[in-house]
Amino acid sequence: MNSRLVLRSRIAGAVLAVAATASASAEGTFDIPPGAHFNPQKLERVGAYLRDQIANGKIPGAILLIQQHGKPVYREFLGVRDVATKQPMTEDTIFRLFSMTKPITSVVAMQLIDESKFRLDDPVAKYLPSFANVKVGAEKKADDGTKTLDLVPPNRPLTILDLMRQTSGITYGFYGDSMVRKAYASANIYAGDFDNAEFAERIARLPLADQPGTLWQYGHSTDVLGRIMELVSGKSLLEIEKEKLLVPLGMIGTGFYVTDPESQKLIAKPMPNDSDFRVGFESRAEIPMKWESGGGGMNSTLADLTRFLQMLLNGGVFDGKQYLSPKAFELMTSDQIGPGSGVGRDYFYFPGDGFGFGLGFGVRTDPGNAKPPPAGSLGELKWDGASGCYFVIDRKQDMFFVLLEQTPSQRQIIQPAVKKLIYEAMEN
Repeated sequence: MNSRLVLRSRIAGAVLAVAATASASAEGTFDIPPGAHFNPQKLERVGAYLRDQIANGKIPGAILLIQQHGKPVYREFLGVRDVATKQPMTEDTIFRLFSMTKPITSVVAMQLIDESKFRLDDPVAKYLPSFANVKVGAEKKADDGTKTLDLVPPNRPLTILDLMRQTSGITYGFYGDSMVRKAYASANIYAGDFDNAEFAERIARLPLADQPGTLWQYGHSTDVLGRIMELVSGKSLLEIEKEKLLVPLGMIGTGFYVTDPESQKLIAKPMPNDSDFRVGFESRAEIPMKWESGGGGMNSTLADLTRFLQMLLNGGVFDGKQYLSPKAFELMTSDQIGPGSGVGRDYFYFPGDGFGFGLGFGVRTDPGNAKPPPAGSLGELKWDGASGCYFVIDRKQDMFFVLLEQTPSQRQIIQPAVKKLIYEAMEN
């Protein structure tokens, strides 16, 4: 079969011709460019799997892009962005990223570090004095089984590095049942219309879950980092992200809220019975707040994320412009919590088996314990978010893929299935 197998494409509103061999329900293309290493027949299994999820009512729709050697290998727009309106998925559909915001914020933070606005070894309290008084919550269990929370001083100050590698001890209150997480859950930290400055102060009043630098602990570290970025730049988080990354890179559809009525029609929605994102608070992309969450508040599009991920695949360069110095890129994409770091892992180590963590990304360090090992290459970068949006950057294969969907309940099933099918379609 010819490697250029056209299914159907909806690109910037134009519909391409449908090949006679294509499925009539497909809404994308896979177009194998010279030098790419994919089998077109096997690639079709990826779309077939996603169409099956849509047909079974698991998700309203999805977008999948695979790009290798700087060119799209496979791009498919499946289903609808909203089952209520039945509007199709398109390149300008807007997706809530949730924690996939963290890599974007982390890249801009590294740009500021490149400019010596702050340093990785700077204490957080240098910029946010309230953190000089932070305590660590140490659980103690009495003979009768009752637990108490002792507040003890940190062994050392938490640093910018701790924020970026998620080792600050700052956590979330919507998973786990430790006493510190329960304190987060009961502290009402999301009350009212607060900004980044107020939110950082609310976090500073809560205990750390662990001593700084001792455990990978997923939480509001990147939100606190966002406030420091505001302080060192003298601008709001969105303003500095626009200046340093979003505007120069052409990510014009990326931001924290969608206020334009016409653009609001482009927002992808989950299934009506799958709308609880389980992040501790309720928010909507079309209702603006003062809070610009660097850890989970952004919305973006396929077009924007394509440019962002290609820049990272290129080592911090896009269209001749260098966004990250080689040193900054190496720091971001190297495991910062491996042997010798002193950082432990527990049940809630979300990067997963075979992965370390850099400064904003999971980093594949070894095959892992599963037999056979999961798909992917050593050095692979990845992250996702509560909505199901997910990316993998494979520099060994000069390839990335991004899956855009809105499904809090099905994401942990769909993401590994899609990745497995993509790598099965790869020809070495």
